[in-house]
Amino acid sequence: MGPAGIRTYAGPVTSVAAVGRRGGGILARLLLLVLVAVVAGVLSAGLLLPAIGGIGAFARGSTESFESLPADLQAAPLPQRSRILAADGSLIATFYDQNRISVPLAAIAPIMRTAIVAIEDSRFYEHGGIDLRGTTRALVNNARGQDIQGGSTLTQQYVKNVLIEAARTDAEREAARARTPARKLREARYAIALEEKLGKDEILNRYLNIAYFGQGAYGVEAASRQFFGVPAASLTLPQAATLAGLVQNPSTYDPTLAPRLALSRRNVVLDRMAELGDITPEAAAKARAGGLGLKFTKAGNGCESSGSPFFCDYVLHVMRLDPAFGATRDDRVHLLLAGGLTIRTTLDRTVQVAAKRAVDSAIPPTDKSGIATAIALVEPGTGKVLALAENRTWGTDPAKGQTQVNYAVDYAYGGSTGAQAGSTFKAFTLAAAIKAGIPMSTFISSPPVKTFKNFVECGTGRPFPPYTVPNSTGSGVFDMRTGTWLSVNTFYVGLEERTGLCDPVAVAESMGMRTASGQRIERVPSFTLGTSYVSPLRLANAYATFAARGMYCDPVVVTSVVDSKGTKLPLPKTSCRRVLDKAVADAVSSVLAGVIDGPDPRRTGRAMSIDRPAAGKTGTTDGHMATWFAGFTPALASAVWVGDPAGRKELQNITIDGRYYPTVFGGSIAGPVWQRTMSQALEGVPARPFAEIDPTVIQGARVRVPDVVGMSPARATAELAAVGLYGLTGRSIDSTVRAGAVADTSPGPGARVSSGTAVRLYLSTGTAPAPSPSPTPVTPPPASAPGGIPPVTTPVTGPVTPPVAPKPVKPGKPVKPVKPPAPPR
Repeated sequence: MGPAGIRTYAGPVTSVAAVGRRGGGILARLLLLVLVAVVAGVLSAGLLLPAIGGIGAFARGSTESFESLPADLQAAPLPQRSRILAADGSLIATFYDQNRISVPLAAIAPIMRTAIVAIEDSRFYEHGGIDLRGTTRALVNNARGQDIQGGSTLTQQYVKNVLIEAARTDAEREAARARTPARKLREARYAIALEEKLGKDEILNRYLNIAYFGQGAYGVEAASRQFFGVPAASLTLPQAATLAGLVQNPSTYDPTLAPRLALSRRNVVLDRMAELGDITPEAAAKARAGGLGLKFTKAGNGCESSGSPFFCDYVLHVMRLDPAFGATRDDRVHLLLAGGLTIRTTLDRTVQVAAKRAVDSAIPPTDKSGIATAIALVEPGTGKVLALAENRTWGTDPAKGQTQVNYAVDYAYGGSTGAQAGSTFKAFTLAAAIKAGIPMSTFISSPPVKTFKNFVECGTGRPFPPYTVPNSTGSGVFDMRTGTWLSVNTFYVGLEERTGLCDPVAVAESMGMRTASGQRIERVPSFTLGTSYVSPLRLANAYATFAARGMYCDPVVVTSVVDSKGTKLPLPKTSCRRVLDKAVADAVSSVLAGVIDGPDPRRTGRAMSIDRPAAGKTGTTDGHMATWFAGFTPALASAVWVGDPAGRKELQNITIDGRYYPTVFGGSIAGPVWQRTMSQALEGVPARPFAEIDPTVIQGARVRVPDVVGMSPARATAELAAVGLYGLTGRSIDSTVRAGAVADTSPGPGARVSSGTAVRLYLSTGTAPAPSPSPTPVTPPPASAPGGIPPVTTPVTGPVTPPVAPKPVKPGKPVKPVKPPAPPR
């Protein structure tokens, strides 16, 4: 006896087990007579065996039939729950088909091993896989029409569970559970072979890891944690007896639903243990005197039980969609739900908490307006997704502020179809213009409304219809800085007209931009005003490219995956690559920094300062259907969206969280959410400045104006664009050049100008210019004229005033000499 009068099996009983295995073949063949007799329908009316004279021949045939059954039981790896962890190793969520944590026998309390053997198979260490006594009793009672009884050994129960786990169809699962002699015969054959192959302790360990204990708990470790909040190694006698009693009928004896039945069943186990001498009567009595002592905590399954459900859901979609985790979607789902994976992610708890607080404080989940806001945060230079949050809770009841749509990500990853990005897309046109060498000091006249007629399609060169654009933030003449700080529409469409449509879109796509539906960005004149529907994560990651000085990184959310055996699995392929020169990215960051902390008091991001170098851009869509703020520091980038998830409500004349807004702009709600999140997320992180801007970028590239005289306007515009100049059609002039072709340019051919300069094209009327009037001849004065002025030989036009003769000097008066100046000291 051990402590408190408890005797436990700490290891195999070698001699008894060996005897059991040696006798296994004989016992099997004796039992075979009974099993096959039942299969053949011989058992009836209480008769157990046919006439003795027929036993010999019948037994020989039965033995041969029994031996022909398959004996090699293929046990697939047990389904085990997977865990998703944050970057710091804390648990985000668990996923499973079966809540199981497989453990070695040494991690299971000896008293638990003793209890399960006592109540389920007290002769476990004595038989060779089948118990003739128990099985015969069950068969006789069943054949007589009495209650269906078991009689299976632990080994046979293990075999049954393995066959259930291996079933892939409902029919196979039903066959594995069916209470038929045929199933018993097959189980017996497998059990005998298994006992020849494995040791008793190995079989017991496998059984304790595969058995179902109720309430979704498979295996003793998961059951122990779920019902008592302790690992299986720490189970006490009453706890072990409770769990051991559950396996016979987990639903009937469920201690959470039927505590009295569970208590009664536990006491049956205690009594049996005392009867077998595993524990003393005193220990049994003491254990019986106590209650169940449950500390029930059901393991969460899925994102609904997570504190970061929308980030969790994004990870789940990545696991389901990426071929790195399996050839088919079903393979990936099975790996996630049954593979016992430990998935380490990029989630930063500090950033996530800051983001969630900011969105909920801006617009409560149950706000009557129904307006939503979402934010995504990315680490520049790595692509790590640090946080995803929205002002909703996970669920299916909109009245409670619930949704299962992740507004921060693309549609394929559980998100929506996105929202128009508004003026946040102006940053891509700015980058394309600086990349093309257009000086940042380039001025463009930007009236309140302007119609643009010079856009052509990428590739085809076909002209777009005239495109009329209004301003909402002022008008005048702006350069790249002021036009960005005030987000002037007509300035930016004019700048886009100079770069052409192809380059700004190419810049955006090189920085990962796609629509939230996964489509390419449209190459249309409205591109720079953000008419494409995108997700916050796409936009945040693109802005992170500016923060990383032109290095774009694919989004990363999973950093490691380890299976239940400790083997590291391959990860999705991601990379970082340079898509912008450092000088270009630094220049964009410099301009966008002025949106937040620039000198112009009218700047759109004037209220977003976070007391460290930061850059950003507001965005408001046409009709105010959505508003944005995207911004970054060298350490963190993020994008915030605000709008109606259904896409029906305009953000005008609306009350949100008790405050009335005549019109909602990017700086109204999205900007403050960005500011609060970034301030809290970066608390304690050393501030870093942006890189100094390259002076040559400010000045732009210097190029020569090509000679395009005689070309068509389209060809001349293309020739100018090839060297970074912008062709602007001017008035027609008379010229001998064919009508409609370029007759002259300003600046003229060969002139050195800054890239992006507008070159005006003067088109020929095809009519020769009128000759200039002939000059009027002038009669020269006489050669003897006073003063000795020579005659005029060059013809001039217009009247000529005769020269005035100098006044003669009076004779006889001496001329006074001029005194030379004194030398300098």
